[in-house]
Amino acid sequence: MPRVKIRGLTKIFGTKIDPALRLVDDGASRADILAATGCVVGLRNVSFDVAEGEILVVMGLSGSGKSTALRCINRLIEPTSGGVTVGTQEVMALDPKALLAFRRKTFGMVFQQFALFPHRSILRNAEYGLEIQGVAPEIRKAKALAALEQVGLKGWEDRYPSQLSGGMQQRAGLARALAVDTDILLMDEAFSALDPLIRRDMQQELVTLQKKLKKTIIFVSHDLDEAVALGGRIVLMRDGEIVQDGTAIDLLTSPADDYVRRFTSHLDVLGVITAGAIMRPLNGVAAAPATRVAAAMTLHEVLGALDTAGGEIGVQDGGHLVGLIGAHDLITALAARGQA
Repeated sequence: MPRVKIRGLTKIFGTKIDPALRLVDDGASRADILAATGCVVGLRNVSFDVAEGEILVVMGLSGSGKSTALRCINRLIEPTSGGVTVGTQEVMALDPKALLAFRRKTFGMVFQQFALFPHRSILRNAEYGLEIQGVAPEIRKAKALAALEQVGLKGWEDRYPSQLSGGMQQRAGLARALAVDTDILLMDEAFSALDPLIRRDMQQELVTLQKKLKKTIIFVSHDLDEAVALGGRIVLMRDGEIVQDGTAIDLLTSPADDYVRRFTSHLDVLGVITAGAIMRPLNGVAAAPATRVAAAMTLHEVLGALDTAGGEIGVQDGGHLVGLIGAHDLITALAARGQA
């Protein structure tokens, strides 16, 4: 069962909600609905699942609906229609008091702006989520210290936000989310305000932490390179709708439409597509090439192996030969992206 299940989520901003909803159901365009009702369609019939322990990246350009979708999950923004299920809990069925309690015990949030209290030390910032839950001081201090150590801020707990760099402040924000020990993290453009080098460091830090903590993470981003770095599934949105749901390899090798193709056109295909994605599966018994690569290796590595082998190479997964790659397979894969 998915950890988070989104079904038919629609959000309309404005006052003439019912007429706008009828137009949504009739398939009217976003522009026509705005012209007829003055309402903006933030989300239109959005559905996706998030597995336990998965990193899902919801991405798109400004105005695509990605942040609205994230905030509808815990009802920081109230959906107009549709359903959100977390585990067995129907989130839309919760009254305000129950929703607040559920939100605090279920979701950790990290925002683009660090949202640290300037008058609190880093330790007291990390404790904040536990403090509002009424956790005893000695317990929340121990949990906050452990979270700060996890994100590399051990020894900085007595400093104040103004004394930390942007990257360190975002680490403190992440520690605050980790300290409450929820199993779902909602991260809204969490690294977008950071300098490029620090941003890449934080992306790698999150991937490393995830291997240990195995949280369910929904990460909003406008940056496809970031989505690839995080290595999870991607839900690509446009104008409040999902355009494609799949891995980076899916978006590159099987784009749903021209928009997806243009959106992914700048990516380094050789650094994203893997041997397993372009191999010819074995049909019956085949001679085992002396040179083999792992199915997870990128085409950069495949190129080197093909050059060394001077012919076809084998692809193995779990120690077993599962496919073959020749120069023609590589050329075909690149030609599909217009890069051959």
